[in-house]
Amino acid sequence: MYNCQAIVIYQDNDIVVLNKPAGVSVHKGVAEKGETLADWLMENFPEMKKVGDEPELRPGIVHRLDKDTSGVLVTARNQKSFEFLKNQFQKRDVVKKYLALVEGNLKNDNGVIDLPIGRSRSDFRKKLASNSAKGKSREAVTEYKVLEKFPNHTLVEVYPKTGRTHQIRVHFKAIGHPVVCDSLYGGKRMTCPFGLARHFLHANFLEFVSPSGARLKLEADLPEDLEKVLAGLRKK
Repeated sequence: MYNCQAIVIYQDNDIVVLNKPAGVSVHKGVAEKGETLADWLMENFPEMKKVGDEPELRPGIVHRLDKDTSGVLVTARNQKSFEFLKNQFQKRDVVKKYLALVEGNLKNDNGVIDLPIGRSRSDFRKKLASNSAKGKSREAVTEYKVLEKFPNHTLVEVYPKTGRTHQIRVHFKAIGHPVVCDSLYGGKRMTCPFGLARHFLHANFLEFVSPSGARLKLEADLPEDLEKVLAGLRKK
């Protein structure tokens, strides 16, 4: 039995929507070890073992979240539903919202970060939104709205319009406001207030059309570790 503690937000005969915990990889990768969400899915929804483009690696998984990012994730229970959902993500018809706490104070209360993203030449784990990226960079667009300001941090709601790897983290790093406690992109500015042990990024909302034709709007509350940070900053 796997113990990744994923919480099922919604399920029907076609899909399962989860609240993914932080610290669990969606599937195994080059640098990933240990239990993954894919393992948990195959244990609890064995029909997913044959679903997807690479079912042996990513059973039923339509999109992904970074290991230390928590929040809403939709998976498919059959191939027809997988293709239906995959098409929506490719056409950018899915509404995605994240909550992020970033370093410093953003100048504008609303903004758009439109910077192509490529691979880092020096670190295979990292992506870059700069001319020094390796190979061909791909279009990446992130919109954001400031929700709350603190002396040295800003809470933002983020709306990624594309789905590049590490997109939100790379884009806020590129504009000089990396996500709080991001060990990969935080650099010298990295802080981990109130005992935070992972980057402050949570996928709190997903809206899409289900294979049954219903429009679903699904949310995941901010986890306790992130709530603790906000409570501490507000007391200050």
